[in-house]
Amino acid sequence: MTHNKLRCIVVDDSSLQRLSITKMVKDHPNLVLVAEHNNALDTKRELESSKVDLIFLDIEMPILSGFDLLDNLEEKPEIIFVTGKTQYAFQAFNYQAIDYLQKPVTKDRFDVAVKKALDFHLVKNEKLNTLDENYIFIKSNLKKHRLYLDKVKYVEAFGDYVKIVTDGETYTVLSTMKGFADSLPSDQFLRVHKSFIVNLFRIKNYSSKIVYLEDKEIPLSRNRKKDLEDSLEGIAS
Repeated sequence: MTHNKLRCIVVDDSSLQRLSITKMVKDHPNLVLVAEHNNALDTKRELESSKVDLIFLDIEMPILSGFDLLDNLEEKPEIIFVTGKTQYAFQAFNYQAIDYLQKPVTKDRFDVAVKKALDFHLVKNEKLNTLDENYIFIKSNLKKHRLYLDKVKYVEAFGDYVKIVTDGETYTVLSTMKGFADSLPSDQFLRVHKSFIVNLFRIKNYSSKIVYLEDKEIPLSRNRKKDLEDSLEGIAS
């Protein structure tokens, strides 16, 4: 795989910790340091004026915490939390972070987290861009629509219909879940629950019960978890 360089910000109120992470960012061939900040307010202003792909974000900071910063952002870059505490791990997972690093951060652990961010960026941007001609036709509201499959986030059962949620539109189509699933490529879509089909390339994270997309939590059936893991492994290989 060929990775693009990710534009990064390092945010930490500890100058020593910030120096450590910024050095690792500068030394990494696939990262570009855009800025470093010791507080969330300056970081928010930076994000409003600069293109940033990834933030290495401390949680405990004065005035605004790392979580407060994220709550105040309309569009969030990818997040790797860097903190001295383990107690925030579950809360960080709810923010759909790429990874959660505990201080002091070793280079090996840093590289693992960065690889996750690079792989996610690749799937989200490059791979989706190669699927422009990957489409099917659907009938919704008495009209036929060309549905580009790379734009589909998920499909949800909706009575006798299915609801198709894409980047810009939501369509309602008369179909069973099985019937609609059969019309989708199995290497791109998976039924993870009796009521949900997800685009595998839009998955950001998952747990034993939930699949996390960018802006949606999808229930994961226990008997579908192995299928999900196998499908994601196939994409990564």
